Amino acid sequence: MHKLVETSDGSHTVYVPGLDEHYHSIHGAVQESDFIFIKNGFDACKADPVHIFEVGFGTGLNVLLTAINAADSKRKVYYTSIEKYPLDDYIVKTLNHSLFTGNRNIYDKIHSAKWNVNTEILPDFHLEKIKSDLLSHSISGNYDLIYFDAFGPDKQPEMWSPDIFKSIAAITNKDGILVTYSAKGEVKRILKSVGFQVSLLPGPPGKRQMIRAVKI
Repeated sequence: MHKLVETSDGSHTVYVPGLDEHYHSIHGAVQESDFIFIKNGFDACKADPVHIFEVGFGTGLNVLLTAINAADSKRKVYYTSIEKYPLDDYIVKTLNHSLFTGNRNIYDKIHSAKWNVNTEILPDFHLEKIKSDLLSHSISGNYDLIYFDAFGPDKQPEMWSPDIFKSIAAITNKDGILVTYSAKGEVKRILKSVGFQVSLLPGPPGKRQMIRAVKI
């Protein structure tokens, strides 16, 4: 059974005993997501409107932070997120992420949005949550920004395979950005092999480095 865990910044993450893995860094869930996906992803992407594809909806934290930042910066966003195993309602209702963003209304809209339906969360923020397995799902579209937030390569190596990144590269626009918390050498090599220019950036607290890659 999944368990809620309070991380170092006070925000919750979810622990999965079967994988012995957390959804976010225990050094700070909100802090980590904001650093990797907002500051080094959303803020670095200059497309407007911006089309985002996320691997791993998880707790919806990346969606929540992106929606709030998009509203603040008055950017239009079309956000697609894929998730094989949606969280139980109990976990969703108990997570405290909205306390750190000050907006429970947006949090509730994100989680109440129906799966596989394009939903307007805010006037300029549209979300489609896809309930499917990335390994078998045929993804399509053209995206400016990729949030790659699957469980780690040591826990789910199949999610970090050349075939997966080849399919991700196929939907990423030229000069599109991919960000992920992983900085493993093998991940860098695969990204380069499918057409990305890879940079290692300083990581969030508790992690030395992260990857930001640009489609060339």
